Amino acid sequence: MTSQPSSLLRRIFLASAAAVLLHGTAIAQPAPRVALATSAGDIVLEFYPDKAPKTVANFLQYVAERQYEGTIFHRVMDGFMIQGGGFTPDMQQKPTREPIPLEANNGLKNDRGTIAMARTGNPNSATAQFFINVVDNRGLNAPMPDGYGYAVFGKVVSGMDVVDKIRTSPTGNKGMHQNVPLTPILIKSATLLK
Repeated sequence: MTSQPSSLLRRIFLASAAAVLLHGTAIAQPAPRVALATSAGDIVLEFYPDKAPKTVANFLQYVAERQYEGTIFHRVMDGFMIQGGGFTPDMQQKPTREPIPLEANNGLKNDRGTIAMARTGNPNSATAQFFINVVDNRGLNAPMPDGYGYAVFGKVVSGMDVVDKIRTSPTGNKGMHQNVPLTPILIKSATLLK
């Protein structure tokens, strides 16, 4: 004769084990990645939706809309960052959606190889333009003296050699824009990786 309490305990244990396994599976979602195919080579970015959910969703929506295709890295400063995603090679600014709220207070730092949103002096003005830090830019971390910072939302996981090639490109002025690569560095495509 079997004891009912041990049978009940076994069922509780199995149900608990199944719940832990299912819960662990839900947490183990891979971080989204995007491949930027540029005229200088390929860069793969990985994002942190748990730290900057609105910023990551915004960037991925622009990827889905093919916003970045045909844009350039229009501001390149060795010892600082490379910025792109907003202008065509003839320096025409692409239209964007409404700005997103700043998510700079997320614990992520503007370290070498991280990607952050470009913005104006208004902290809630980021739209499509982004930059990749080529050095540790501690001065961009939240809170800056103005109380804000620049929202890091991912990092380069492949292609930092391409970023380094871009950062050393000869630059000059083009119209009212400074630090523009003399040979345009085109973003041919931005593709969400499965």
